Amino acid sequence: MHDSGKGISRNEKPASRRVDWNDAQAFLAVARHGTLSGAAGALGVGIATLARRIERLEAAMRIPLFVRQQSGYPLTAEGRSLVAKAEALEAAAHAFASGIEADDALTGRVRLATAENLATRLILPALPAFRERHPGLSIDLVTDIATANLQRRDADLAIRMVKPERGNVSLRRLGSLGYGLYASADYLARRLAGSLAGGYDDDAFITWGERQAHLPAARWVEGVLDGREAALTTTSLHTQVVAAEAGLGLAVLPHLLARDTGLVCLEADLGVAQDIYLVIQTDLSRAPRVRALADFLSELVIEQREWLEAPGH
Repeated sequence: MHDSGKGISRNEKPASRRVDWNDAQAFLAVARHGTLSGAAGALGVGIATLARRIERLEAAMRIPLFVRQQSGYPLTAEGRSLVAKAEALEAAAHAFASGIEADDALTGRVRLATAENLATRLILPALPAFRERHPGLSIDLVTDIATANLQRRDADLAIRMVKPERGNVSLRRLGSLGYGLYASADYLARRLAGSLAGGYDDDAFITWGERQAHLPAARWVEGVLDGREAALTTTSLHTQVVAAEAGLGLAVLPHLLARDTGLVCLEADLGVAQDIYLVIQTDLSRAPRVRALADFLSELVIEQREWLEAPGH
């Protein structure tokens, strides 16, 4: 008796499990943020939509990827084992997208990460010329570089003062940011006579807080203080400039920011200059939209090397 044709024959294989890239992207976002709300915000989708994508992916994979808790969505062991594979999918998707950008000419969006002082004093004043040259490009400027990570695709390229030690990135040293020791004229007028003979044993200092104690400028001040307390610690260069202007003490500042403030430079070269690097996602390094901004920024930093490295006259 022959089979009626219904059902699956012995030689027919079950349908393969297909994974939608949107679902894998949702998985990565939740894995990185730890919560549905954080991941939904990063992707720009609703929480319900994100939850459905996770459930669909788990059904396709036939394994639980997260532990549902009120406090968040920690990965299961199976989920942790898939993170690297999902990141490979992500990299492939970005590489594929960059490969077709030649057809789009110079349109689209480029995400740039950099330090706020470089953004406000160097890059933003020059951007009108770039926009005039490439009006079809939009720029996302990220100045919170403490959390911007090129490996997570938080940015396409970056101008940084810390050399990346790992990751699939291409980098180029463009120049350096010079630092000097600065104080207000008012502070110097009140400065103790003993300080005028050299040394800073009696001086008040403005420096970085504990979270930024690793910075070269912070280490220089720590060495000079030699166990003494600083007069003021802050978490931004802008506040250090304002504090120095107010006469609260000496501060190690980039010449870029101290220039045109009225502050007096006591020492122009403290040996704490920071290299400036152009860093690009390797698989995006030839994308026309990214390359255009990268070339523009490279030329800008190189042209302004002396201005960045030395105090004003």
